[in-house]
Amino acid sequence: MTIPYSFKNKYYLRMKNQVTSIYKQAERFAEITKKSIISGNIVRAKKCLALAERLFISGSIETKNAISNVYVFSVSSFMEVRHCNISHLFPQTLKAEYIKQINTSGV
Repeated sequence: MTIPYSFKNKYYLRMKNQVTSIYKQAERFAEITKKSIISGNIVRAKKCLALAERLFISGSIETKNAISNVYVFSVSSFMEVRHCNISHLFPQTLKAEYIKQINTSGV
């Protein structure tokens, strides 16, 4: 049985939108985390980071990529600009991902 092209195309678009929305959700989640840091709500920021770590550990490949490429990059860049100590806030797995990103970038 062959799958009609229109169905394949709709399926592809739906999957593409799903992946895009995962990245948008990671972006929004990073914004929430950064606003918590700005407002001094470190407890909430740590909860956000802990949840991001759980998603990174147990999520799908798309989720892991979104957490790594969007969330960790966005939050760590934000913290660096504001001279925040990343090692005290980031959970172990996210900290390792952050270090991997730094080493890959050649900074």
